[in-house]
Amino acid sequence: MKFTTLAIRTWRFFSMIAVFGTSIYSYSLFSADVGVHFDAFGKADEFIGKSDVFYILVALIVANNVLFPALGRQLIKLPSHLLPIPNQTEWTAQRDDLNEHIQNWIFSLVAMINTIIAMTVFVLATVNNEFTFKIGDFEGLFYLIVILLLIIVLALPIRLMIKPKVEEL
Repeated sequence: MKFTTLAIRTWRFFSMIAVFGTSIYSYSLFSADVGVHFDAFGKADEFIGKSDVFYILVALIVANNVLFPALGRQLIKLPSHLLPIPNQTEWTAQRDDLNEHIQNWIFSLVAMINTIIAMTVFVLATVNNEFTFKIGDFEGLFYLIVILLLIIVLALPIRLMIKPKVEEL
């Protein structure tokens, strides 16, 4: 197993633990109404119920951890000529490497979405309980999330533009 594959699987495993842990932790901190929109002064002005937040979280977690990996398993089963990839003839000859790149990409995306959900739920629980942090303290989180998602989404197309290494026997 390659180091990158091990690192991505480890990240995915720990991101699942983090998203479940922060969900349980935040559920215990939420009051009956959870502020989900904040005005310019950092005060909540729109609320939804605690149980609604829980059901939305469960739907996001299930969709992310079940549906995306299932999509990845189906992509791996497709014939190479149906995949819209550059250097298609070279990658067809190295199908095992192509499958590993696709699976790693899907697992990276799943791990990143789990990490984003965990961070978002933690921030939501923190600002709703009026600890020392306010909503303005987390402004940079949006930009960090966008940059990381762009890196992961663009990683596979960039990697597939590079021709695979031909293994000599």
